[in-house]
Amino acid sequence: MTTYADSSFLVAVYLINIHSAKAAEMVQRMGQPLSFTVLNRLELRNAIHLSVFRKEIDVAKCMAAFKQIEEDIQEGRLIWVSIVWADVYREAERLADAHSATLGTRSLDILHVAAARTLGATEFLTFDRRQAELAKSKGFTVRP
Repeated sequence: MTTYADSSFLVAVYLINIHSAKAAEMVQRMGQPLSFTVLNRLELRNAIHLSVFRKEIDVAKCMAAFKQIEEDIQEGRLIWVSIVWADVYREAERLADAHSATLGTRSLDILHVAAARTLGATEFLTFDRRQAELAKSKGFTVRP
């Protein structure tokens, strides 16, 4: 089973928040690496920087999170996956046309689901309700 984790899930792995215990439990139980795209990296890094801006963490915790991400890539807990972004955007446009008016999904939500579909993932990890609804509508097993 191929698993795709969105940024809400990844943030819970690398920063302490209300979902962190559940995310850690799931990562431990899975026992397999998570796919990691440039979209995941951008959103994860930006979310960590925003946590500094919001004064939820300090710069030292930000740098520690970035270091942990790099270690997880080096150790194979996160696996870089290549993806044809033109295919992702075409799929995202189809998803937007079919679902945004009814689910209220945002562009980045749609891009994550489109990326997961393009990669052939079957499981989608998210704490985002709308994104979960979209992923379920496309046949993903959504956790948690």
